[in-house]
Amino acid sequence: MDEDEKDYEVLVEKARNFHGDVCPGIVMGTRMTIAALKELGMNPHERNRDLIVYVEIDRCMTDAVQAIAGVSVGHRSLKLKDYGKFAATFVDTANNRAVRVSAIDKPNPVGEDMKDTAKRLSKVPEEDIFKVEEVEIEIPENDIPGFPRQKTVCSMCGEKIMDGREVISNGKILCKPCADGAYYSKMN
Repeated sequence: MDEDEKDYEVLVEKARNFHGDVCPGIVMGTRMTIAALKELGMNPHERNRDLIVYVEIDRCMTDAVQAIAGVSVGHRSLKLKDYGKFAATFVDTANNRAVRVSAIDKPNPVGEDMKDTAKRLSKVPEEDIFKVEEVEIEIPENDIPGFPRQKTVCSMCGEKIMDGREVISNGKILCKPCADGAYYSKMN
């Protein structure tokens, strides 16, 4: 086993520990993160405080990206743009360089189970499963990690709204649930 294979094994194990098992999404997310960090000159074994990642799907791949890159929603360094795509954009905020890594769609062999797919995907050459491209991205000031830059209160429900997420409607400050409807219904 060469050095790159050993490194991959350590990182996929880290993703497995975070996610709970190794599936095709964990393999793809691990490899995607390794490819992006290599392109940005970052070490996947170190915390990269200048890294923000925009993931484009809410599936297993995102758990691998989170585990390997060390990004999280709570640190405001992991952003979900749920486009339903197996892709992610990795941004080095120190130099504003960004790369987007997306999966190249290839059909799975008929009858291949998840375990076999994961094993096969771990061996496919990077260029056969990913498109890696440099992109430009402008991160809004209210999306930058750190303390909230803006706080206000909804005039309808009285709850605090942070980071410019309020809506102004008829001259009133509203939270998005009060302005557009919530994903939940109150019981009383």
